[in-house]
Amino acid sequence: MTHARQHVIQVVAHRGASEDAPEHTLAAYTKAIEDGADALECDVRLTADGHLVCVHDRRINRTSNGRGAVSALELADLAALDFGSWKTGEAYKGRDEDPDWEHRPEDREATSVLTLERLLGLVADAGRRVELAIETKHPTRWAGQVEERLLVLLKRFGLDAPATAEESQVRVMSFSARSLHRVRAASPTLPTVYLTQFVSPRLRDGRLPPGVRIAGPSIRIVRNHPLYVERLKRAGHQVHVWTVNEPADVDLCVGLGVDAIITNRPRAVLDQLGR
Repeated sequence: MTHARQHVIQVVAHRGASEDAPEHTLAAYTKAIEDGADALECDVRLTADGHLVCVHDRRINRTSNGRGAVSALELADLAALDFGSWKTGEAYKGRDEDPDWEHRPEDREATSVLTLERLLGLVADAGRRVELAIETKHPTRWAGQVEERLLVLLKRFGLDAPATAEESQVRVMSFSARSLHRVRAASPTLPTVYLTQFVSPRLRDGRLPPGVRIAGPSIRIVRNHPLYVERLKRAGHQVHVWTVNEPADVDLCVGLGVDAIITNRPRAVLDQLGR
């Protein structure tokens, strides 16, 4: 279905093409780029020895064959684990179709723990502009070190200080206003996104934390409070909605004029948008 719209809605691959391949793996992000995603989304956590890795949960139990908290493990510990075989076993149980992605234990890089540095390299080598939305996970024992290490790494790739927010290839997202404040204080032109699971009374009128220009409401908020999106837009903010997988929710987002759809199914959403 092709929608007439005044602006192109950015399609962001949530943890990569995570419906088809294991989340936060090289396989998932490679597929998202091949599928045509405009941007990739990732969560970052700091290991015990100071490396930023792309892992959503505080613990690795769900997405690997290991156990323990990311913050208590070193990169070498994580690199010895498999972050892909769980997807083969669980995600396709009872489904008729086969996944586009096939787990190959011999291809360790495809499903090994993914460092943010490796993901930045993948984006740099994509052959086209692919943006990156990086979510800092809090609370964590490392507190401000997460943002500090993130900015050091972005600087290495020349992405830490864009001329303007509009030109930036990277944006930093968080549910933590304090995390976003740290980023803005160190790099004022780097765009930040304030993620929300519910609308606090203090921000119901469309305001965001100081300096933040992009709202990141959940699709549940958008379904239940569509007028909130209008208030955000009237206040001059962009709206990036997560996690949008159902066709009806895509239509809702299009109708409300959101700026970005964050989805586990980038190719399907692009198809629905007529792209």
